[in-house]
Amino acid sequence: MVENRHKELGLSDEKVLEMYKVMLLSRRIDERMWLLNRSGKIPFVVSCQGQEAAQVGAAFALDRENDYILPYYRDVGVVLTFGMTAKELMLSGFAKAEDPNSGGRQMPGHFGQKKNRIVTGSSPVTTQVPHAVGIALAGKMEGKDFVTFTTFGEGSSNQGDFHEGANFAGVHKLPVIFMCENNKYAISVPIEKQLACENVSDRAIGYGMPGVTVDGNDPLAVYRAVKEAADRGRRGEGPTLVETVSYRLTPHSSDDDDMSYRTSDEVAQAKTKDAIITFGAYLKENGILNDDLEKQMNDDIMKTVNEATDYAENAPYAKAESLLEYVYEK
Repeated sequence: MVENRHKELGLSDEKVLEMYKVMLLSRRIDERMWLLNRSGKIPFVVSCQGQEAAQVGAAFALDRENDYILPYYRDVGVVLTFGMTAKELMLSGFAKAEDPNSGGRQMPGHFGQKKNRIVTGSSPVTTQVPHAVGIALAGKMEGKDFVTFTTFGEGSSNQGDFHEGANFAGVHKLPVIFMCENNKYAISVPIEKQLACENVSDRAIGYGMPGVTVDGNDPLAVYRAVKEAADRGRRGEGPTLVETVSYRLTPHSSDDDDMSYRTSDEVAQAKTKDAIITFGAYLKENGILNDDLEKQMNDDIMKTVNEATDYAENAPYAKAESLLEYVYEK
């Protein structure tokens, strides 16, 4: 990374350090979730590891007081940036009553929090895309100044929901940012068996919107692309398709054996480009981060993760009599 690139984007030293801290927090929460799962304490993990740079870079480019986000199941970095806490994510992992996403009724990764404009997702992939388009249409009809931001994997870009949503947004010039987090694998299916075109962003032209592909391991490149897309949407110029290319460092989920379809050497090679390492190096090269500050940051983050884990593990489950709440009208 070139020296002082963040300054060219209008980002202060303090802001990029904050970005790195959220990336680290995302990683440490995810790592803890895997330990809890393997020890039999939580049932499921769907991981963000390898995609934190794209998630945090994008979320920092948005207006966290007004914009709406419709994240997909890996977006720990996005929801943390928008105000969800480590404790709330752990409550979700343990499926406890205080889980703000669903009251313990959904698996982790089904993010939803009204106060932070995180719109609830569901298990079928890509259903959040037409919802993002609908919210953008409502905002445009009401004359409100916000954009909607929705994410999905490259496998989801083959679903009808993506194409229908993108077409509608393009026709009506809606302020939507479609961000494809291309991590090279749709569960076990590699990218070359998913697409006939070279990039997911190549599809944008068919819907009358610009498409751009950026390095998903570079949070500053993602910030630039999403900021430009947001500015474009606010000017009434319509939607944008942003593709961030990274690599999924973990199995698809805690129920997946990724060694059945890729090699350990391939994963090891991808880890050399891990943004936790490369962005940390960029901050050190620019005198923003040093070893002592990095240690203090990690210590603080682990304290936060430990406290969140202890709280969530000991929190009460939902009462059995609440089972039918919000299902039938009283």
